[in-house]
Amino acid sequence: MKIATIAQIKKVLKLLSSEQQTEIILRLAKYKKDTKELLHYLIYEADDEASYIEAVKEDIDEAFEQVNVANLYLAKKTIRKTLRITTKHIRFSGQKQTEVELLIYFCQVLRNSGLPIGKSSVLENLYDRQIIKIEKALSYLHEDLQFDYQHEVDALR
Repeated sequence: MKIATIAQIKKVLKLLSSEQQTEIILRLAKYKKDTKELLHYLIYEADDEASYIEAVKEDIDEAFEQVNVANLYLAKKTIRKTLRITTKHIRFSGQKQTEVELLIYFCQVLRNSGLPIGKSSVLENLYDRQIIKIEKALSYLHEDLQFDYQHEVDALR
């Protein structure tokens, strides 16, 4: 079975009525949790990016409260899970400023968590990769925003 391209799907969707489009969207949302979460973002939260960022930051805080600091292996697993969730929310937004802000916050919370980042090569590499991602995303922002965020990135180093 050959799958249609995005351009072909777009042409067909333009020909469908709004009722048919709604049915297709709802059917898609039934099968994948990520699709449902993306639809929720697009419908309810895309208009107010600042409150969306705050909600994701609260999720990050809640996830870090569950980190098992007594067992480093379990802590790494929880941190990776938190990073996956953060990355998913960054993809939903699609804005570089949101990416920078959420990754900076993730790194700040990780640094302030009390975990020995320097003693674990996995955590150290994870942290360093996030700094690299932040710097790459910073290069796409306006110069004024770059300057503002660069101070926070320098503090993370």
